[in-house]
Amino acid sequence: MRIISGLRLIVLSWGLLFAGLIQAQPFPGKTIQYIIPFPAAGESDLVARYQAELSAKKYNQQMVVINRAGAGGALAWSQLNSYPADGLTVVGVNIPHIILQPLQEGIQFKTEDINSIYFYHYTPDALMVSADSPYKTFQDLVAAAKKDPGKVSLAGSALYSANHMAVERLNKAMGIKTEYIAFKGTGDLITSLIGMHVDGAMGYLPLAIQQKGKVRTLAIAAEKRHPALPDVPTFKELGINWVDGAYRGIGVPKATPKLIQQKLSDYFALLNSDPEIKKKLEDAGFVLVDIPLSKMPAFMKEKTAQAMDDAKNAGMIK
Repeated sequence: MRIISGLRLIVLSWGLLFAGLIQAQPFPGKTIQYIIPFPAAGESDLVARYQAELSAKKYNQQMVVINRAGAGGALAWSQLNSYPADGLTVVGVNIPHIILQPLQEGIQFKTEDINSIYFYHYTPDALMVSADSPYKTFQDLVAAAKKDPGKVSLAGSALYSANHMAVERLNKAMGIKTEYIAFKGTGDLITSLIGMHVDGAMGYLPLAIQQKGKVRTLAIAAEKRHPALPDVPTFKELGINWVDGAYRGIGVPKATPKLIQQKLSDYFALLNSDPEIKKKLEDAGFVLVDIPLSKMPAFMKEKTAQAMDDAKNAGMIK
């Protein structure tokens, strides 16, 4: 009798576990297409692949990551509302990119066209040079830029992006002028940075950690130093009130039913809270946030005001 009761308990436990797994899956038996608007090997691509791996392994929800790069992300974002509104296609979205890129002529989307439903992290800005660079410190690079205005070149991912705004913020804060060189994505600028085809780069903390030994990081826009780079000061330590970076999340077509939007928002929040992925990302320099669908209007209002203020300070708008 005890054996039978024990078997019943095991069967019940497995049944509850299976039921919970099915409930967590937004689309059992189907595959989510996860479009990343940048080339492979960048931060957006890396995290999407972590999420897809966890989704399949732990929740049996299949995802396939597709890189659809072009125009600094604008190509995919301009096509967002042409995708099927069934929840099976999600697109990576970045702030401030989706706010600032429509300021350019020829961009085929407006900020209000982008239906963001969840933001899961941000990556602190990081000022880097090659390990072979003559600039040993932040002060060295600033001194060189002051000596020869416009001669120091800094690479970054895309125009009207977080990297672009960070360079403009650096110029304003330090009273210098540098040349911004836009690449298609973070993964594309690494060779130029290491080979000193550019003088430096305004990238993100995960890249600085990943390329440790090949690049020298001069400063990061985080609240405190990162354990992986204990000798690298924050901008705040250097006297600049600067804690910021690129926020990343997902968006779906506007026509997607609210119930499906909520289901996807909840699912990505579940993935983001997983202890395994949390540790992996934090060790790599990502700062996790939890901005669900219900908080999106207030979050977008706050970030839009901040991004437009940066653009105004940079002389991009009046």
